[in-house]
Amino acid sequence: MPVLPALVYNVPPAKLAVHHTAVNDMQPSGIKDPALNDLLGDYPGYNGRDELLGPGQQPRPHWQALLAEFVAMGADTLVARSEEAQSLLHENGVTFNPYEDDPGQLRSWRLDCLPYVISDDDWSYLEAGLRQRSRLLALLLDDLYGERLVIDEGLLPPELVFTHPAFLFSAADSPSQVDRPLLIFHGTDVIRDEQGQWQVLADWTQSPAGVGYALENRITLSRALPGVYRDAPMKRLAGFLQAQHRCLASLASNQRQEPNIVLWTPGPGSPGYFEHAWLANYMNFPLVEGDDLVVRDGQVAVRTLGGLHQVDVIMRHINDPWCDPLELRPDSLLGVPGLMQAARSGHVHVVNALGAGVLEHPALAAFLPDLCQRLLGETLMLRGRDALWCGDPQALEQIRSSMDEWVLRDITRPGKTYHVDQMGLEAVQTLRFDLQSRPHLFTAQKPLRAAVTPGFNPVSKSVERQTTTLRFFSAIEAEYINKPVRDHAFRIMPGGLAWVGEPGTAMMKSRVVKDIWVLAQSPQPHVSMLRQAQGPILVTRDGKDLPCRVAESLFWMGRYGERLDIRARLLREALGRLLQESPQEAVVTLLPDLLTALGVAPDEDELAEELAAMGEHPRFSAEYLLARDRLLHLLSDQAPDGLPATFSHFIRNSRAVRDHLGDDAWRSVSSIRQRCNAIARTKGAVAGQRLLEAIVIDLAAFFGLCNETMPHHYGWRFLDIGRFIERILGTLQLLKLALLTANQPGIPLWEVVLATTDNFTVYRRRYRSQLHPSAILDLLLFDETNPRSVGYMLKRLGRQVARLPSTDENTSYRNLENRLIIQASSTLHLVDIESLADLEHSEEAREILMDLLDELIEPMAELSNAVSHSHFSHVEASRQLVTMEVGH
Repeated sequence: MPVLPALVYNVPPAKLAVHHTAVNDMQPSGIKDPALNDLLGDYPGYNGRDELLGPGQQPRPHWQALLAEFVAMGADTLVARSEEAQSLLHENGVTFNPYEDDPGQLRSWRLDCLPYVISDDDWSYLEAGLRQRSRLLALLLDDLYGERLVIDEGLLPPELVFTHPAFLFSAADSPSQVDRPLLIFHGTDVIRDEQGQWQVLADWTQSPAGVGYALENRITLSRALPGVYRDAPMKRLAGFLQAQHRCLASLASNQRQEPNIVLWTPGPGSPGYFEHAWLANYMNFPLVEGDDLVVRDGQVAVRTLGGLHQVDVIMRHINDPWCDPLELRPDSLLGVPGLMQAARSGHVHVVNALGAGVLEHPALAAFLPDLCQRLLGETLMLRGRDALWCGDPQALEQIRSSMDEWVLRDITRPGKTYHVDQMGLEAVQTLRFDLQSRPHLFTAQKPLRAAVTPGFNPVSKSVERQTTTLRFFSAIEAEYINKPVRDHAFRIMPGGLAWVGEPGTAMMKSRVVKDIWVLAQSPQPHVSMLRQAQGPILVTRDGKDLPCRVAESLFWMGRYGERLDIRARLLREALGRLLQESPQEAVVTLLPDLLTALGVAPDEDELAEELAAMGEHPRFSAEYLLARDRLLHLLSDQAPDGLPATFSHFIRNSRAVRDHLGDDAWRSVSSIRQRCNAIARTKGAVAGQRLLEAIVIDLAAFFGLCNETMPHHYGWRFLDIGRFIERILGTLQLLKLALLTANQPGIPLWEVVLATTDNFTVYRRRYRSQLHPSAILDLLLFDETNPRSVGYMLKRLGRQVARLPSTDENTSYRNLENRLIIQASSTLHLVDIESLADLEHSEEAREILMDLLDELIEPMAELSNAVSHSHFSHVEASRQLVTMEVGH
């Protein structure tokens, strides 16, 4: 039993403190309880500040109840719960990795099942300090882009501000910001140092990341440890997101009841894309990229299938320089031309305002205490680490004389730090020269030693010491939006994101993250982001608000998903034949044609060269070994046409529409991703065949879930169209090979065709054991009741394309997409089936079938381009900019 078995979560802090004193008196020399000692392992014994253990190496009051819960569960149960949390993260596709579409570079975090617990007293101080800091930075930002009194009065050197890359001169001297505050959302990195003092490491004011990850951590652990999280008296996080939603809605300049708020992401390649998609889904915001947005007549709009839809508020996750290629970085491919002018005119509100990044200057820490006194008339509660700005001659001399004692930062290279004691002589000399030639661009900070915090290690099955950085978030209260900046009040999220690492370690570089508990007096009620509508609501079903980019990604997700399915089935059959048939028979019958179907058959010169390089083998011929190697190469990351490469295209498009997929569908994607990651490390045909079978089943589950859970409007139609274009092309190419161009046509290859198209059972039930080309053609080409036949798929494509939005609804003529489907359907319907009856013996029948298949392939290949041109090219109607007058 734990030391304090009688403690429960809802004991008031005052009583906990009294009980804590009594325990220390009873056990001054350490913990006596064996079960708790086993859990703590080697954790006790640290001489500095310890967040878990206080005087006498006893658990601090606010940790005692949680430790009792963990001791009661036991180490083995905790390990199982940790593994459950990791499984949930994998299922949900949680990752920090910016290259997730590269299967060889996947990276995920480990979520510690032991949270970081903050007592009520600590939180009262932290909350007040964070509120003060947000108020201070809001006033400072308003002044820097307005009157700049802090510079005139000498509180901030002008060189410090104006040389910072994030200070945007194009945003300065704009009209009064009374009704449009500059700082809406603020993130603050905090640690507890070894003296027990809270210290700020950094402020994030452009696009603070981590809110979505914090909520995902909370939700994941509440599922892995349901009893603990249900009964714990912690403050809930959803209320903060609800308040933030109200705040963003209040920013809309036209004050519409349902303003159009979008979340702007750099795209699936960005490190935090999971969070962007997760937040957009959670907060009911459309997720957009730069290509989705356009400025017209001073207003920002989203390009959708139904036309341009005005945007009122943009919640951005893109840093300042990349937001507008017209006024900021001209090489930006992420930005929206004209965005700054639209923001200046007040037609759209960007959160946070462009130019807010100047507050992230690391040298501001040295000036904030005086600025707090000047702007707020208060003493700064949460100080930053000791810092000096190298643009000050006295500070520069101090730094140059003791460079080993400082960590140097170059503001032109965010995230880059210089530790002189870890650098070579040449690098130090270069650094000294840079300091002398451009000192105003450097900041020096004193290294920090943090207090130790507890973390559960599932490998050692015990608690271990670690250092943790905390990120907290604040947002302006909605009712203060239209008040002067000085009167603004901020709400602090009662929790946040914590990660393990030395002070200053970037969140993206940590391997372990933690949930943050802020204790309350009693368990808190659940808060939902869904809210009761205030009056009638406009019901809509058409899906025309779907961004064109999302429709395109859904289309290509369907194509690449179907391509992955076809190739996985073909490769599965090829590996099966490799294992089942004798090596001598396989290389002269089926394998060469399967290599051709998979696109990896060598030409004559390659074949001769590779066979010569194979050498002798005691059991297998060189032809057999070559075929085996080429098949297994399709499982490797290096193969440009291999399964991992095909999957990378599929996952890239899937991530681009993450907020349009249901949770279960996304879990299927995550399962496919894990299998495709494993397939590149697969050794041997047997293991490869098993993984391919699992991938085929997961793909079927994914598309089945999409069919069952996605509303059947435009997004689902584009997904369906992409799938069936790819499936028709794959089926036609397979029929052409099996019936016309194969080196060894016949029953073995026909069996592969039926197995690859999943029609083996149907064929045997219909025709028993008698394989015949005419029956195969009827089943896969003409039978409109068979979902795998070309006839059925053409009918389905015709229905889907006919229901797509038309660029010109006033014309009575069919567009190109419809004409192409009619062309293919007519070709199929008008064929003389009797002319194909004797394929095995009639050259004329073979020529007719070849012409038929080519005439079907051509319009289907063109259909993809036609759909892209009509719906994804973002073509807008031409506008006459100058009135032309013709003289007479």
